[in-house]
Amino acid sequence: MNALLMIAITTGILSGLWGWLAFSFGLLSWAGFLGCTAYFACPQGGVRGLLLSLFSVASGVFWALVIIHGSPLVPQFLGYVITGIVAFLMCIQAKQRWLGFIPGTFIGACATFAGDGHWQLVSASLLVGLLFGYAMKNSGLWLATYFSR
Repeated sequence: MNALLMIAITTGILSGLWGWLAFSFGLLSWAGFLGCTAYFACPQGGVRGLLLSLFSVASGVFWALVIIHGSPLVPQFLGYVITGIVAFLMCIQAKQRWLGFIPGTFIGACATFAGDGHWQLVSASLLVGLLFGYAMKNSGLWLATYFSR
């Protein structure tokens, strides 16, 4: 069976389930889909890819909070300087093995900005979304292997 077709099927089913769970538990459905996106975009797969995505996305949440809470403490111009320095740090941290997924870092930061700094809700939604992304892709790959026997 075609792996892409199986991933599409499991992603469709689990996306509907995610939408319902997000609504039922007061999570941000869009942030969960960003978590799914982070997992799918990660160059690593499996549990290693899940952990790499998790650590990178979580670091992005942290860096966004640095900007959100640090910028108001300085004159406006320096707030922009802080943003530039933090963006540099978000990239250079990729030298660390478990923070090497730069797009994941920016996904976490953007979600935090979009969530108006409510990092607890954003983080929970991203985390569940990452888990759903893992389940979507890996269940599809498993089905493709199962049906190709």
